[in-house]
Amino acid sequence: MKIRRWTVLALSGAVLAAASACAPGTASKTDTKDEQTGTVKVWLYDEANRAPKEKVVNEAIAEFTATRPKVKVEVSYIPTDAGPRAEKMKGAFNDPNSAPDVVEFGNTDLFGYVAAGGLADITADLAGWTEGADIPQDLKDTTMVNGAQYGLPWWIGLRSLYYRTDVFTELGIKAPTTYAELVDAAKKARAAKPDMFGIAVGGKYTFGALPFVWASGGDLAAQQGGAYKSVIDSPQSQAGVKAYTDLFSKDICPAEQCADMTGGKTVEAFSAGKAAMAILPNSSRSAVEAGVKDKYAVVPLPGLTPGSIAPAFAGGNDLGVMKSSQHRSLAVDFMKVLAGKKYQLAMFDAMGNLPTLASVRTDVVARDPFLKPFMDTLEAGTKFVPKDAAWAKIDAQSVVPTMLQKVVTGKSDVPAATGEAAGAMNAAFAGK
Repeated sequence: MKIRRWTVLALSGAVLAAASACAPGTASKTDTKDEQTGTVKVWLYDEANRAPKEKVVNEAIAEFTATRPKVKVEVSYIPTDAGPRAEKMKGAFNDPNSAPDVVEFGNTDLFGYVAAGGLADITADLAGWTEGADIPQDLKDTTMVNGAQYGLPWWIGLRSLYYRTDVFTELGIKAPTTYAELVDAAKKARAAKPDMFGIAVGGKYTFGALPFVWASGGDLAAQQGGAYKSVIDSPQSQAGVKAYTDLFSKDICPAEQCADMTGGKTVEAFSAGKAAMAILPNSSRSAVEAGVKDKYAVVPLPGLTPGSIAPAFAGGNDLGVMKSSQHRSLAVDFMKVLAGKKYQLAMFDAMGNLPTLASVRTDVVARDPFLKPFMDTLEAGTKFVPKDAAWAKIDAQSVVPTMLQKVVTGKSDVPAATGEAAGAMNAAFAGK
């Protein structure tokens, strides 16, 4: 198997949502046309190493324009940092003349962009697209607002359980298949190696904590009468919060060391050899390889019952069409090419992007068995944040991390902390 340069792709949901925290204002109204010639403007995320991505995109452009001699595709690579990117989008929303036709964006940004009136409803445009039927419904649902589709899932980022094979072999521990086994393995590892965390967990790691909530049957919020209301204080959610915060014990991951840890810090802890396990995304592979190469493996994060998989957050990026586009049909057609089977596989080869199309997964796992736990996690069903523009505010206010940290540090118990978090979420949903 050829060696592939892996880049950090899966921006955390927190970073993606932060861009929405600086969400553009309401998009300017303009009369849209559907011109069949001219220049289709495309905005894609820049990368630390853009060359592999740019090569694939250029190949897609060449194929697209080969049968459209009067059409040109012009690509601009925009910043991935939340602040500069938000400013770019604000300008595009308020000035259609400067806006692209096709844009890449973080999937948690979609709801703020729709609320601002900037994205086109592409439900009808994608209805007859054969390849589109290959997108799992739970991923498709992340692009839906009030029954309409505003984005096309382009790639995904998922988290699974990384563990130290050398440590587990030495101690006779098997990869956990249930939450109880995970706890037992973490305690055994730390007892034998007190300089290690049994599992690296973080009080500021929202998307590391949520799988425990979802596995317990809980959630952040639920729609009631067309509006969201928090359910983080439900009995099921509280059970999940307790399951996660119980890991912040002296015999697993002491609160004084782990309460302030973020998702990024858990990557650092595991890759530095300071943790026997960690919940990390597929994109952490290069960092882990740099630290503990040939000493780790990955399995799906287990749920409560044997063989079950804890639902993971479906992170990733979408492609969408701007509402102000003067080349709507061309924009949709180019988006279909770029997000189709051929170029999803090419982007995997170039960048390691996990494909959203189910038919591509078999090829991807055959090329790189490392990805099987992530694909198994995807097939088991993923979860998402509330599909509401208020999520940006909830995330920016660190509602979930604050809740976790209050429990972990003993400042509050689970019922009180989740009740306070529910109040903060409901205030955001109500626009207060």
